[in-house]
Amino acid sequence: MEQYGCARMTVNKALSALAEAGLIVRRRRAGSFVARPRVQAAVLEIADIQAEISARGHEYGYCLLRRRLSTASHKKAHETMPAAGGPLLALHCLHIASGRPFALEERTINLAAVPEAAEVDFAKTPPGTWLLGHVPWTEAQHRITAVNADRNTARLLNVPASAACLSLERRTWRGKEPITYVRQLFPGDAYDLVARFTPARP
Repeated sequence: MEQYGCARMTVNKALSALAEAGLIVRRRRAGSFVARPRVQAAVLEIADIQAEISARGHEYGYCLLRRRLSTASHKKAHETMPAAGGPLLALHCLHIASGRPFALEERTINLAAVPEAAEVDFAKTPPGTWLLGHVPWTEAQHRITAVNADRNTARLLNVPASAACLSLERRTWRGKEPITYVRQLFPGDAYDLVARFTPARP
């Protein structure tokens, strides 16, 4: 009120609009607080975490934890996606929103389909953002589950051990050719899945 020279009701309306948009949380007798960012994604869409966090006014941060080149192994279910023995780029990274861990990502990219990925500096560029901007896809599959964070995941996401997390696994193809597999782990309060649909015809 003092800063903008307006009525208390005007300030209240502005804060109510921010609360409805999910940008702040209002707590009785405690005050109003900036809300933890949440990705809101349609089940049938591929969300860009960097774009989602930035669009909500939070500072996006990113850290590449591990990068390795390998070949597909039948001992690891997510690596059987590419052709047997095919070259893979495996990435392990952390997405950050306004200084707080937001999502832990494990990704493999089929280098037989996307050889240029081997030359990308993923220490600076998030792999999901790069793939969406450079590699067309024709089919995707989502698998969504609830899991409890193990000790390492809990440490990286800064949540209690065994905290509830949402696991989003996705595979994408271009025609019959696999492009990428990714598993993203979010703290339970950081991701919303949204679907809008109509009744099925009899």
